[in-house]
Amino acid sequence: MAAEKLRDLTQPIDVGLLDATVAAFYGTGSKEERTAADQILRDLQNNPDMWLQVVHILQSTKSLNTKFFALQVLEGVIKYRWNALPVEQRDGMKNYISDVIVQLSSNEASFRMERLYVNKLNIILVQILKHDWPARWRGFIPDLVSAAKTSETICENCMAILKLLSEEVFDFSRGEMTQQKIKELKQSLNSEFQLIHELCLYVLSASQRTELIRATLSTLHAFLSWIPLGYIFESPLLETLLKFFPVPSYRNLTLQCLTEVAALSFGDFYNGQYVKMYTIFMVQLQTILPPTTNIPEAYAHGSGEEQAFIQNLALFFTSFYKSHIRVLETSPENTTALLLGLEYLINISYVDDTEVFKVCLDYWNSLVLELFEAHHNLENPAVAASMMGLQMHLPPGMVDGLGSPLMQRRQLYAGPMSKLRLLMICRMAKPEEVLIVEDENGNIVRETMKDNDVLVQYKIMRETLIYLSHLDHDDTEKQMLKKLSKQLSGEDWTWNNLNTLCWAIGSISGSMMEEQENRFLVMVIRDLLNLCEITKGKDNKAVIASNIMYVVGQYPRFLRAHWKFLKTVVNKLFEFMHETHPGVQDMACDTFLKIVQKCKRKFVIVQVGENEPFVSELLTGLPTTVADLEPHQIHTFYESVGNMIQAESDPQKRDEYLQRLMELPNKKWAEIIGQARLSVDFLKDQEVIRTVLNILQTNTSVASSLGTYFLPQISLIFLDMLNVYRMYSELISNSIAEGGPFASKTSYVKLLRSVKRETLKLIETFLDKAEDQPQIGKQFVPPMMDPVLGDYARNLPDARESEVLSLFATIINKYKGAMVDDVPRIFEAVFQCTLEMITRNFEDYPEHRLKFFSLLRAIATHCFPALIHLSSQQLKLVMDSIIWAFRHTERNIAETGLNLLLEMLKNFQNSEFCNQFYRTYFLTIEQEIFAVLTDTFHKPGFKLHVLVLQHLFCLVETGLLTEPLWDVATVAYPYPNNAIFAREYTIKLLSTSFPNMTAAEVTQFVNGLFESRNDLSTFKNHIRDFLVQSKEFSAQDNKDLYAEEAAAQRERERQRMLSIPGLIAPNEIQDEMLDS
Repeated sequence: MAAEKLRDLTQPIDVGLLDATVAAFYGTGSKEERTAADQILRDLQNNPDMWLQVVHILQSTKSLNTKFFALQVLEGVIKYRWNALPVEQRDGMKNYISDVIVQLSSNEASFRMERLYVNKLNIILVQILKHDWPARWRGFIPDLVSAAKTSETICENCMAILKLLSEEVFDFSRGEMTQQKIKELKQSLNSEFQLIHELCLYVLSASQRTELIRATLSTLHAFLSWIPLGYIFESPLLETLLKFFPVPSYRNLTLQCLTEVAALSFGDFYNGQYVKMYTIFMVQLQTILPPTTNIPEAYAHGSGEEQAFIQNLALFFTSFYKSHIRVLETSPENTTALLLGLEYLINISYVDDTEVFKVCLDYWNSLVLELFEAHHNLENPAVAASMMGLQMHLPPGMVDGLGSPLMQRRQLYAGPMSKLRLLMICRMAKPEEVLIVEDENGNIVRETMKDNDVLVQYKIMRETLIYLSHLDHDDTEKQMLKKLSKQLSGEDWTWNNLNTLCWAIGSISGSMMEEQENRFLVMVIRDLLNLCEITKGKDNKAVIASNIMYVVGQYPRFLRAHWKFLKTVVNKLFEFMHETHPGVQDMACDTFLKIVQKCKRKFVIVQVGENEPFVSELLTGLPTTVADLEPHQIHTFYESVGNMIQAESDPQKRDEYLQRLMELPNKKWAEIIGQARLSVDFLKDQEVIRTVLNILQTNTSVASSLGTYFLPQISLIFLDMLNVYRMYSELISNSIAEGGPFASKTSYVKLLRSVKRETLKLIETFLDKAEDQPQIGKQFVPPMMDPVLGDYARNLPDARESEVLSLFATIINKYKGAMVDDVPRIFEAVFQCTLEMITRNFEDYPEHRLKFFSLLRAIATHCFPALIHLSSQQLKLVMDSIIWAFRHTERNIAETGLNLLLEMLKNFQNSEFCNQFYRTYFLTIEQEIFAVLTDTFHKPGFKLHVLVLQHLFCLVETGLLTEPLWDVATVAYPYPNNAIFAREYTIKLLSTSFPNMTAAEVTQFVNGLFESRNDLSTFKNHIRDFLVQSKEFSAQDNKDLYAEEAAAQRERERQRMLSIPGLIAPNEIQDEMLDS
């Protein structure tokens, strides 16, 4: 192939041939030619001498793609090798690039034609500047400014270069340049800004050329956030910008610039200018967009430019108000302008566009929070004073007077807040519990995917609406009831209107006083039930049903206090359980469970006017109630009834209810077992297997809500269940032995395994929930040893159930030290064979991995003596598996491994084998932990890595380790003690791992670690600094290193939310006590 001779770079490159190769790569040739061209171009790009041909190529080629290829080569050199090049080569390149840019941008025709090429050259120039300016290219800004004054097109391009420079230094520099370099560039830009400022003002006042003015505004926009304030407020800049605002072609760019100015916040020095700017702006805005405009409609039909204008307007208002709303509250004419602006913002909030709405919502949330906090703190005058910015000592008589500025401020905002309530009600986002949605064809269907954006939006809107409700409960109630009456009268009836209204009603649960809430809800529920009666049509009914269920599920306090309503609601839910519309039955079962968990006592006592407790009535009608439900819905239903029975304190009644509840499944189970006694083959039928699975799942659901009280039921089926387990296990093994590895994928084997899993899950659920009664353990654990543990060991790897591991982990966590004697047996059955399955690679058997380490951790925590009696071979296996676990990139496996390691380290430290253990494992563990700490794949484990290192360094300094950690046979030099050896060893370990760090840096780090070992936070920061310094973590996302601090911040936020009624929904608060 002719192109091969391109590889020879000793003479000038054949540009025609290069053009052809680039063209072949971009797809004019066949697939083979493309691949060959790709290979040649890659090799050229990697050739260190290729860049010397760049000027020759740029001068000779006409192809834009070839030019881009040459510039790509050059960019690589500038990024990675620039400072190593000789001075004359650097200067030559700089001058050449500058000349080409000037030449191409000096006349209109070439500038427009070569636009893409010039843009790329600008980027290259800025990359060079990042290295050479200011030190090696002092005159850059003065030269640029004087060139700009020679022609309008050059000026336009200079603006583009300045904008790029600003973005590189201020926006994209993190992780690309050192902090020192960024600081130096910022100072240079600041000190030379005067020239740029004069140039911009000169262009804006003198030029008539649209493109140039647009480029200048765009550059200003990039600069405004960081330039010294005098350039903005003590120069004609603001007036000039406001002059350009009414001109359609500059409107959006000017608005973006004004938004940058509005967002600056630095004390009160320029308040006067801000008021003036806002007032002029509002006058102009009313001509551009009259206040009577229907903004959502205008947005829907507007052009791209007009839509961008509305978006920018939202950004302007929200930025201005966030920093400067207080200056506008000072005089009547200012407040008029302020209220008008808020009116605009509320209208913009109705625009049907998520991004616009997010901007508005974010601001409304912060404004309402600020007003609410002042209102909330009125009880505490000193706090209120500091909120108002009145830092002063209050004389006793002042307290009443203080209420008045706060009250005035609340009255000022009362109008906008009322409109905001309506906005929140009309646009409320969908909560997680609602499963019924409208699809794009307008049909009502069951939701298939959770939309996280909507959930985040719901959370913010809910919070905002709760603050609004606290500011004025009556207005909130009035607006909601008015909207609801319009639904009933039909004048406002649509699915969406009803949905958003009910979601809003549900979201403010807990924010009103109980008396008001009761009155409000009686009306709401009554109206919704009426609406359900009078509305025709299946879809309509489904929407109303979903809303009734959502609202009642949000108000447990109300239902507990009103038995009649509670009973009506539950019976309504039973009605919905026969409604086959997709999603309605699911939601009915979920809501039933939610209500029962919060009100369970109410169902087991005889209520006024009734003959028996509701639970008894329910059990009588149970077969008809569940007749139309799917199996998974029946399980939820059974779990709910289990919750009711659990609330019954009389053991005799409780057992009777349980027996009545389990009557249907038990009858079926007895039939199946009876048939199986006649012929075992009966159990092999697929339908029978399905029935067995369903019966077991029903049992698990009830066990999960009944706990210890489930004992009589599980005792009834336990031994038969183990026999079925053993039989199905043999069937599985035979199928896999005969059919090979693919047999484990057949639906028959999968079904059999589901039964085994469900059996294990049922036993685990029961033992986990049952109270700590040793006799339960004695009754259930021994019979399982062979059918479950023995079976696990005998099975083929593909037929082993990971649930066996989690079941025994649960048993050990439950019965703790009592299990010590059984540990060797458990170990023998699962340890070796599971390790063989999971250590081949990091992918196979993911379920077994996690559960295996959880089992080990349970043993290490509760049955440590059993570990000490392992042979050293077995202990080595355990330690290797732990190291293997925390090397895992799967986060939860690594975390379980690290937690397990910490347990082992602490337990061995306190045992008589302390020296023996640490002599064998101290150095290995330290080395392995440093390996995962510094490799950037294991950042989430940072907190635990730090704890392990801290443990090791503290231990070595205590002198508990009396035998040398080093190998006496090979190390000739005897260290005075282990602490000194450990320092030396750590320094050596890190020096070899990080050759880019000096010996002094490493020594300083290690000494710092040993000195700060007793203070966790200093120790942790010390390690963080080292990670950044070692360059392993520079340009990446390091939030995992700060995860712990973030968690503490979240907990503080939760405590704040708990102090405000309604912010944490009543159905999320654990309130067992309230139910009595």
